[in-house]
Amino acid sequence: MANKQELRSEETKKNILEAAGKLFGKRGYEVVTIREIAKEAGCSHTAIYLYYKDKESLLHHLAMPLLQELKLQLEDISHRQDAGGSAKLKSICRTFIEFCLLHQSMYTTFITAGSSRVDEQNPKLQINKVRIELFQLLMRVLKDVLGISDNEQSLAFARILFYNLHGIISTYLNHKEPLQELLVRLSPTFEQSVEALFLGFHEIIKQGANNHES
Repeated sequence: MANKQELRSEETKKNILEAAGKLFGKRGYEVVTIREIAKEAGCSHTAIYLYYKDKESLLHHLAMPLLQELKLQLEDISHRQDAGGSAKLKSICRTFIEFCLLHQSMYTTFITAGSSRVDEQNPKLQINKVRIELFQLLMRVLKDVLGISDNEQSLAFARILFYNLHGIISTYLNHKEPLQELLVRLSPTFEQSVEALFLGFHEIIKQGANNHES
C-alpha cells in the first residue's frame, strides 16, 4: 500500500502532466516553458525535474501512449484479410478521425506538438518516429489502393489526405455535441470527403498518363 509521500508524488506527477498537456495544446509546445508548466501545476520548476528530465520528456509521456494506441488500431486495419484496399483506407480514415475526436483535448499534443517533417530520415524525438510510421502506413495503403509506384506522388497524395483529416478534426475539436451523435450525423459527410479525394487522385493519375502518352 502506497504511503502518503508516494501518493503526493503521484499526484504531483499527474498535475504536471495535466498542466503540460493543457499549455502545449493552448499555446504550443515550442513556446511553453518549464516554469510556466510549474506555475500551472502549482509546484516549483525544480519539482518537475525530479520526475521529468526536460520538456521533451513531458511531451513523450503525454503523447506516446496515445500514438502507440492509435498505431496499433491502424495496423490492425491494414493487416485485415477480409477487406479490399479501398475499404481498408476508408476504415483507417474513419478510425483516425474517431480516435482523435475521442481524445480531442490532447489532439494537438499527440499529433502536432514538436512535430517534424514526415519525410525526415532521423527525427530527434521518439514520438516523431511513431508519427512518421503512422504517416507511412497511411501512404502505403493509399499507394496500394491507387496502384501507383511514384514515391513523390504517393507522398503528395498522402499529405493531401492528411490535410483533409486534420481539417475535419480541427473543425470539431471544441464541439459540445456528444461524440457518438456527432459521428452518426457527420460520418457520411466525412466518408464523402475521402471519396472526393480518391476521385481527384484518380483523375490526376489519369491526366498524368494521358500527358505521358501524348
